[in-house]
Amino acid sequence: MANPLIAIVGRPNVGKSTFFNKVAGKKISITEDRPGVTRDRLYCDAEWRGKNFSMVDTGGIEINSEDTMWKEIKKQAEVAIETAQVILFFVDGKEGLTTSDYDVADMLRRSKKPVILVVNKIDEYSEEKIFEFYALGLGEPFPVSAEHSTGIGDVLDEAVSWFGKYENEEDDSIKIAVVGKPNAGKSSLVNKLLGFERSIVTDIAGTTRDAIDTKFSYNGKNYTIIDTAGIRKKSKVEDDVEYYSVMRSFDAVRRADVCLLVVDSTEGLTEQDTKIIGYVHEQGKPSVIIMNKWDLVEKDTNTINKFNAKLQQDLKFMDYFKSIYISAKTGQRTEKIMTIVDEVYQNAHFRVATGTLNDLISDTIRSNEPPSYNGRRLRVYYASQVAVAPPTFVLFVNSTELLHFSYERFLENTLRKSFDFSGTPIKILTREKKDN
Repeated sequence: MANPLIAIVGRPNVGKSTFFNKVAGKKISITEDRPGVTRDRLYCDAEWRGKNFSMVDTGGIEINSEDTMWKEIKKQAEVAIETAQVILFFVDGKEGLTTSDYDVADMLRRSKKPVILVVNKIDEYSEEKIFEFYALGLGEPFPVSAEHSTGIGDVLDEAVSWFGKYENEEDDSIKIAVVGKPNAGKSSLVNKLLGFERSIVTDIAGTTRDAIDTKFSYNGKNYTIIDTAGIRKKSKVEDDVEYYSVMRSFDAVRRADVCLLVVDSTEGLTEQDTKIIGYVHEQGKPSVIIMNKWDLVEKDTNTINKFNAKLQQDLKFMDYFKSIYISAKTGQRTEKIMTIVDEVYQNAHFRVATGTLNDLISDTIRSNEPPSYNGRRLRVYYASQVAVAPPTFVLFVNSTELLHFSYERFLENTLRKSFDFSGTPIKILTREKKDN
């Protein structure tokens, strides 16, 4: 079974994200002194007193707001409440009770879930400061100061006492990061793959400000999909919130097993897209280039060939790429994406038998010797695959300086022709071994 889930909810700016970050032990939620900064759901895995659990931070709930964004945030919080085993309801001890607090309390009561009332921003405890919160009818309030890390243990003690007999297992899911520029259709694609509306989708660029993890199963396998904020050029990143979002998107790439690089087909591959894809390549991640909004492109019989030729031209540094042309909005070809994800994941984890590898390298060098430098020529004594994801090969040679970049590229192409490494980078390293 999956870890029990704790959801943190409450109106905006009551310190939910500060508490979340303290429990997570690292800065995951964006915290800033203005309401509405955490707009989507954020997850972390944590442990308290030997019990493992997951925690989800939600955007602040404004029950009666007619604003489109607040209505979307409320929907996200409702999904978190539905899937959680325990709910932490945060209120502001400095500001006191508000009408919004009563509205959220009513919503939580209807969920029939265990609700722990957390009164935050109580820097110095006194009974008078928390007395009024009994009026919410949610039992005994727990005073905390998330900022100063006081009272957090008491809240977690109470939360884990509700878990019951959950059996935890390690996360063996394949992690898929969905990255790209703002408004390329990443969240629409995530929603299509998951089959329900999980990430806020509006026509405002940059609606997803954080990287959000959602677990799901497909054909009997477990996956975690990471929907990220759109990555803009640095010159366009004007406020701190967006800056942290970009950093978190890069972090999502680093912890992913497979990256889906979503490109707006109506714009084509831009310089910024190429930089994002380059970052994925540098991190050694298998990837799929998703040409989205294909339904909006005027087409003839040769259109895909033209687009592929342009991709090959722009992505010479990673000619192993795999691409698919889809419409997340209409669902066109989206059913093929998971098959390609599995394919590039398997290719990134493929191992070449040592004997087969050495035979291939020996035959290749015999038929096409490396060039000599100052009367010296590269000699390869032995080859070994030392890692996967990405597949990494070590050549034991007489001198590492004698392996020219062009010959290394030739050896890489030979490996790719002999084995299916499509969709994944591969690395070739050299180690010196003396003739004796």
